[in-house]
Amino acid sequence: MQTQKNLIWKSTLKEFLIFFGPLICFYLIYYLFSAGFLMKTAFQKISMILVNGKWVGFKNFELLLTDASFITSLENNFLFALVSIIAGLTIGFFIAVTLSSGVRGKSVYYAIFLLPTLMPLALVATVFRNMLESRYGSVNETLRTIGLESLAQSWLIEPNLAFGVVIILFVYLIGLPILYYTANLSNINTSLIEAAVLDGASTTRLFFQILFPLMKGTHKTIIISTLLMSFRAFDIVFFSTGGGPAGTTEITGTYVYNFSTSGTNLGYASAAAFLVMIVSLLISAIQLFLGRKS
Repeated sequence: MQTQKNLIWKSTLKEFLIFFGPLICFYLIYYLFSAGFLMKTAFQKISMILVNGKWVGFKNFELLLTDASFITSLENNFLFALVSIIAGLTIGFFIAVTLSSGVRGKSVYYAIFLLPTLMPLALVATVFRNMLESRYGSVNETLRTIGLESLAQSWLIEPNLAFGVVIILFVYLIGLPILYYTANLSNINTSLIEAAVLDGASTTRLFFQILFPLMKGTHKTIIISTLLMSFRAFDIVFFSTGGGPAGTTEITGTYVYNFSTSGTNLGYASAAAFLVMIVSLLISAIQLFLGRKS
């Protein structure tokens, strides 16, 4: 019996290595090379042609941490993440509970809220940018058509308006928290809800004193995953505002991209990318720790 189990285990391992071995090797080489490249060039002053690099030690990191633009981009990352987290824990929670209660046409509503999350973020951001274009965008054109031309704005040029556009984009991609909550709601013991209804619990109390505390683990997952997603939100900002105007909506991803394409010092851009990678890894480690604890 033991020999048969060993044969099955060896056969399964062999099949796994045959199918997934090349892919695992590719990703290991890709990520190890990328991390090694960043670590090497982050301590150099080097151009885009990657020759004659000059060792500068921690000089790039010192300049980076004193650069107001980088600090602003890092603050924007956390600010956009905070807005997304608040929206997910409130609006996302409310929508998920409402749709799970069996409203009519919930499949259509699920499609409306989940579709933007499943679509390429670059496409969503590009559509928003075209809609909000000041001269021929559909938003301003509609306002002019109905006689509200005074409300037409330079949505992507005015700093405050552009910042608000990016926030709306982050809130618009609320499908992931809804998905998490919906999955967790299906595992909740319905007898608790029925008992609360029989005891005369109001809708507000049912939402925030019974259902909300029951999904403590889901709240943690949404907070950490949303925070981590903000560091991968390059598409959202780059294809909507490009980080402008004047760096108002800049995040770390667009900051690294804009500086690396300038060609002045790739080592400085590598230092910024390396620092962002460390922050992302720390957030991922927290996520794994909380997941294991749960």
